[in-house]
Amino acid sequence: MDDISVLIPWLALNRIPELGPVSQRMLLEKAGGMQSLFSLSPAVLHTLLAHEQATLWLDYREGRADSALRQHAMRDLEKSLEAGAVIVHAEDQDYPALLAQTHSAPTLLYVRGEVGNLHLPQLALVGSRNASPGGLDLAKEFSMALAMHGLAITSGLALGIDGAAHRGAIHAGGKTIAVIATGIDETYPRRHTKLADDIIASGGTVISEFAPQSPPAAQNFPRRNRIISGLSLGTLVIEAGLQSGSLITARYANEQGREVFALPGSVRSVFHRGCHALIRQGAKLVETTQDIVDELAGLLAFKQRECEVINTLGNKTASLSEEAVRLFRLIDHAPVTLDALINRCQLPVDVIAAALMDLEMEGVVVQQHGFYTRL
Repeated sequence: MDDISVLIPWLALNRIPELGPVSQRMLLEKAGGMQSLFSLSPAVLHTLLAHEQATLWLDYREGRADSALRQHAMRDLEKSLEAGAVIVHAEDQDYPALLAQTHSAPTLLYVRGEVGNLHLPQLALVGSRNASPGGLDLAKEFSMALAMHGLAITSGLALGIDGAAHRGAIHAGGKTIAVIATGIDETYPRRHTKLADDIIASGGTVISEFAPQSPPAAQNFPRRNRIISGLSLGTLVIEAGLQSGSLITARYANEQGREVFALPGSVRSVFHRGCHALIRQGAKLVETTQDIVDELAGLLAFKQRECEVINTLGNKTASLSEEAVRLFRLIDHAPVTLDALINRCQLPVDVIAAALMDLEMEGVVVQQHGFYTRL
């Protein structure tokens, strides 16, 4: 999380009309990052944006008092702070790496609760809003068991399966993340206001990509779904009709290269037709939580290792070079030689030597008898 002065440009960028997440990321890539976006000449900027968009950004960049983007940005910041939210942008080290890998990842996330949860290994658990009593029980049971296996449970705070999934994780003492389709200062549906508060009180997280005071517009929900799947190693669907929004989440998961799981049910039940369709299309049929844990074992171990890196380094990443952090990820608790690190890292020897010295000075790596070990 950066200071307020760094956040304002991101909030302004997010308010340029008709410039969605994909276009924002393309613009940043072509410009060379947010800082470079401030140094582009007006002529170049007009080649990258529509005339009206470029004019709005130039007005903001030049510090004009009547800049519409600045006014929107300051209002969004104020409302976020009033809601107790923090803002994470695409170049922030707190931005979740798994979500960043997806094609249409948002450039901004508004976050209430524990920001660090975004880096946890997650499983999306979604399903029908009009779930059967049996489906609600299964969602809670699966959520509890998966949380006990170390997975954070991610869902959409909707009625039905989503709500049961969040409650199951809380009941198990695990972490749960709710991705909402409104501004971070709103809760939809209203009856889940207490559930959202319970999620945060239990150490969980509520996030949104939408500016504060954004209403629950219909087009927001599919966008919300791509974040649910994008944060997660896999998506489990429990009870879904053929027109269920949960199938959109599953489709996103498939497009993002994530695992899709579906719980089967009675062939006579309309509640399970969506799940059966997913299974026919290649989703993995699930009968127990162990089916999911076994399937995700390799990814789960890798993600847990990533979390260990983040927890060990903590705020030290701000003072470490990118090469040092990269190197630290390759050093385990088992001793490793310098030659092995050179082969793994594929960096110049002098760069590796400097990075190792930095890690030793930070007290996270020790060298003994020519071997390097993580502390």
